[in-house]
Amino acid sequence: MGTTVFERRRPADAVIDASLRDTTFSVFWLDDVERVSHASLTESITADLAVVGGGYAGLWTAVRAKERDPGRRVVLLEASRIAWAASGRNGGFCEASLTHGHENGVTRWPDEIDRLEELGHENLDGIEQTVKRYDMDVDFERTGQLAVAVEPHQVEWLREEDGFLDREAVQAEVHSDTFLAGAWEREGCALVHPAKLGLELARVAAELGVEIYEQSLVREIVGDGSSAITLVTRDGAQVRADAVALATNVFPSLLKRNRLMTVPVYDYVLMTEPLTDEQLASIGWSNRQGLADSANQFHYYRLTADNRILFGGYDAVYHFGGKVRPEYEDRAESHRKLASHFFTTFPQLEGLRFTHRWAGAIDSSSRFCAFFGTARKGRVAYATGFTGLGVGAARFAADVMLDKLSGEPTERTELAMVREKPIPFPPEPVASIGVNLVRAAMNRADHNEGRRNLFLKTLDAVGMGFDS
Repeated sequence: MGTTVFERRRPADAVIDASLRDTTFSVFWLDDVERVSHASLTESITADLAVVGGGYAGLWTAVRAKERDPGRRVVLLEASRIAWAASGRNGGFCEASLTHGHENGVTRWPDEIDRLEELGHENLDGIEQTVKRYDMDVDFERTGQLAVAVEPHQVEWLREEDGFLDREAVQAEVHSDTFLAGAWEREGCALVHPAKLGLELARVAAELGVEIYEQSLVREIVGDGSSAITLVTRDGAQVRADAVALATNVFPSLLKRNRLMTVPVYDYVLMTEPLTDEQLASIGWSNRQGLADSANQFHYYRLTADNRILFGGYDAVYHFGGKVRPEYEDRAESHRKLASHFFTTFPQLEGLRFTHRWAGAIDSSSRFCAFFGTARKGRVAYATGFTGLGVGAARFAADVMLDKLSGEPTERTELAMVREKPIPFPPEPVASIGVNLVRAAMNRADHNEGRRNLFLKTLDAVGMGFDS
């Protein structure tokens, strides 16, 4: 096999060691906000709509429900704290795509892709309008996303994209010797502060009249749908609701049918200290786009409001049994790899320190984007499987769930993308073996000019190709 630029230009171990020496194992975004606490549910109550999950999907569902019908009693139950999981620790890329990119969408839904992309942009516009309407402090910047080629074969991939930039043009945007070309999609992505977005959605929801309960883990759904559904919490409190929206994403589904539909894949992140004016000038980046390179195993990176650089991705780690556990989050091998790749990308920033390191679990589905459905005679709706693109798509998912719960067909509910389900993952030990075989095959492809072997091509053909 060949080598990648990250192996050919690996920085010295001393540079990596120094950058990580004083790093805190903590999520920068969650450390950067002041929380408002919500009480736990201690009594039994009734509701018109009960939402399970206090991340983006659940919060958007609550907000959109009250916007549709201000008189509806909406209750939201969160097992821990608002936005503490994926919604508080992602990269903050709020993308228009509902299908995990054009290529994935056009492969799966060729007849719908044009409309799906229109709906995705309408959804992102709706997020921007909501931020303005409620004066939400979320560091919203609609700067677009710049895909970059870091190997010669990737240049040809990007040449077919809108907004193509040759080497000189991409270097004018961001100064990295590794960048050989780029493609700047200017309208399809905004950057946000993830934890602020979660907490501000909770603020708006509460102001609209949503009752939010934290530390209220739902253990069980009771009822076949012939009458109201009852949610039972870990502490025995109950919510009896006419309708229920499930937004638990990476965590085990309350519906047995969905237990094998997603797997948790761990993604790792570093955050630098704020750059000085001189350091920032050395890399350019005055247009502040989100960045992502173009390999199977890719990095994503962006500037924060105070000019730190978030650098994440590449490794996508699945643990046997598909559990979500805190001990999986601090993986020295992955964080050292990210630090190494960072200084390959920006050697002029040698001496910069990382202040935070963390990880989060992605709810990965075999089709790479959210899927939807109902249970209990239409009284329960769910959306899950966002596969890393939930920051923007969660609002669309909220509207889908509310449409489904209304019982009336809409354009959204009639989409094949909404009606169809992904192929489930196999049970253990096959799941672990399969995921690790895919990771190894993707790594080989990245070392072989992007050429996917027969194993990956077969998975692509049956709709289970994997994108990190």
